[in-house]
Amino acid sequence: MKDRMNRTKSSSARRTTRPGLLSSYSAGLLLVLACFVSSLAAKPMRIYIVTDLEGASGVYKFAQSRESGPLNEKAKEYLMGDIAAVVRGLRAAGVTDIVVLDGHGSQAFVPHLMEQGARYITGKPRPGPLTDLDDSFDGMIQLGAHAMMGTPDGVLCHTQSSRTENRYWYNGVESGELAQCAAIAGHYDVPTIMVTGDVATCREATKFFGPDCVTVAVKRGISREAAELYPFDETHQALCEGARRAVAAIPKCRPYKLSLPIQAKKQYLVFESSSKPGRRVEKEGTIEDVLKLMSF
Repeated sequence: MKDRMNRTKSSSARRTTRPGLLSSYSAGLLLVLACFVSSLAAKPMRIYIVTDLEGASGVYKFAQSRESGPLNEKAKEYLMGDIAAVVRGLRAAGVTDIVVLDGHGSQAFVPHLMEQGARYITGKPRPGPLTDLDDSFDGMIQLGAHAMMGTPDGVLCHTQSSRTENRYWYNGVESGELAQCAAIAGHYDVPTIMVTGDVATCREATKFFGPDCVTVAVKRGISREAAELYPFDETHQALCEGARRAVAAIPKCRPYKLSLPIQAKKQYLVFESSSKPGRRVEKEGTIEDVLKLMSF
């Protein structure tokens, strides 16, 4: 009897030690998972900003974006104000690495007006349409953007060239510069998280990228060179707040992708004489690599 009682106690002791071992194992596993999650949370957040000039606050006529002179210089300052507001908003949201690309054809950065806390890329030539963009970025912002060619209420609307009035279709869908930039970013699985420009540009962004992409309208188009402008204090505050919301929206935003191969069509004007109107030309083809989208 005594031996049996001893065996029972021993068995009971063995049974009671098992939960303790499991608890220690679970605690260790939880600690490892916590460290892993903490390391992910500590990963620096990177945001890529591609800019244009036509969609900046206060810009509404081609003399501001095409021609060198006082109007153009002032428009560049307007753009730098918009950039500064977005950079401040991103930094307030915890973004630690911000790259800003000068995407305007004739270049539009004013170095002494660059907001601290970001790195700025300008000048030509440079490799690729979105220099230094890769899959390490958490999101892309299209700042100072404009609507595609032919948009009735799009301020300074065009696609690539306002002079030759280019229009593009990819897999049967007419697309502007918003979709072009987003598709290249989509190649790297980088979502477009925010778009700024006029009301028409914001509408186009929602159509292509969905409602989770944050949009900030800094003016409302009346015609191609007429707009209802908003005070800069208001647009800058909206841009700063929009940047914060865009960071929070990253988990819900999805990269914009085009199915390959891309069936492409382009229409544009050819001017055979300065005294005659342009002749519309159309070409069609297949694009095998989305990174070559802009060269079609």
